[in-house]
Amino acid sequence: MRIKVSLLALALLQASLVPSAFAQADADALAKPVDDKVLAWRRDFHQFPELGNREFRTAKIVAAHLKKLGLDVKTGIGHTGVVAILKGGKPGPKIALRADIDALPVTEKNDLPFASKQVTEFRGEKTGVMHACGHDSHTAILMGVAEMLVSMKKDLKGEVMFIFQPAEEGPPDGETGGAPAMLAEGLFKDYKPEAIFGLHVWSALNAGQVGYRSGPAMAASDRFRIVIKGRQTHGSRPWGGIDPIVAAANIVTTTQTIVSRRLNISELPVVVSFGAIKGGIRYNIIPDEVELIGTIRTFDEGMRQKVFAELKNIAANVAEAHGATVISEVPDTTGNPAMVNHPELTVRSVPSLVKAAGAENVVNMSLVMGAEDFSYFANEVPGFYFFVGATPKGQDAATAASNHSPQFFLDESALKVGTRSLFQVALDYLNKTP
Repeated sequence: MRIKVSLLALALLQASLVPSAFAQADADALAKPVDDKVLAWRRDFHQFPELGNREFRTAKIVAAHLKKLGLDVKTGIGHTGVVAILKGGKPGPKIALRADIDALPVTEKNDLPFASKQVTEFRGEKTGVMHACGHDSHTAILMGVAEMLVSMKKDLKGEVMFIFQPAEEGPPDGETGGAPAMLAEGLFKDYKPEAIFGLHVWSALNAGQVGYRSGPAMAASDRFRIVIKGRQTHGSRPWGGIDPIVAAANIVTTTQTIVSRRLNISELPVVVSFGAIKGGIRYNIIPDEVELIGTIRTFDEGMRQKVFAELKNIAANVAEAHGATVISEVPDTTGNPAMVNHPELTVRSVPSLVKAAGAENVVNMSLVMGAEDFSYFANEVPGFYFFVGATPKGQDAATAASNHSPQFFLDESALKVGTRSLFQVALDYLNKTP
């Protein structure tokens, strides 16, 4: 008879058998002096959000706090990124902790005393700005964890790099940004961590819960653009031109067979979605061209490349069948690779989550089709990225407003869970426990 032991069951066993250098009571004692600060920072960042590569105010507050802690701080990395390194009083491993600091072009619809009223221009349009994905929380939590670790500097083993990363949601058009920009500017050149850790507040989990997944966890995200060129004619005599609208419609429908017929999705899921179709201006004119844009989500590099090839093939051949020509840019930008949690690091880290949140609150999550540029860091060194529940207890998290929604709402008890969880994961790794 084969006995299958889950990763969580193994974590529970490890957590019970191996004593931590700091028990949960100790983590609470260190966290309590920063809890109110974390709450205040989060509300301040939420009220004054900033878009990617424009996080000037946020970066200034973060840098000032880290300098106050006595850390050597570097600013302006990847445009507005802030980095500091804490050297413990005892020898040990090198690790990195990362938080993203940017907001989204979303107009907030929550009735909060600290709701965002910020307005800006994005891609030529006036829009509100909101921390609709919870990066305000990530930033505040990491500031709190930095203070906790500094408070025990004398007894701390190893070194910790604190990374406050801009433009996780993507830089403005025509600019570089995010994790790739920080790495390109030498983030890990002089300081190469053994492991990197990060977290994300998540509406699909209730407050108090912490989620994780070993191996592929969040999807690779790529964009595509297809332009079908026909020949304009009067709507009453379609035979006088080449109709790119009909060709585009056929491309959209045939593309669905990539997922349903051409890939083995019993292994890992794939999504190909069209987000916009643009073409034509008047009811009785068949236009010259139609533009299709969309997104591709995958977890495996081989499947990712196959989607690219299949989409190009379908676009070219379907268009040709209609007498049209096509320009296909697949992908049209360099997207985030899949976010993969290092399996061995996950095994080491889950017991820390159990200590911080309680075994009953730690859940093994399904694959997330959303993307995260933490993946770039995790491709450089082993990474572990986990999720902290944001939806109030008693509310159905499955129906809660999702991250990126104008109604995204954070139960602020998540801040304490996130602070303690990230601290415990970092400390246990530095102490080589569990």
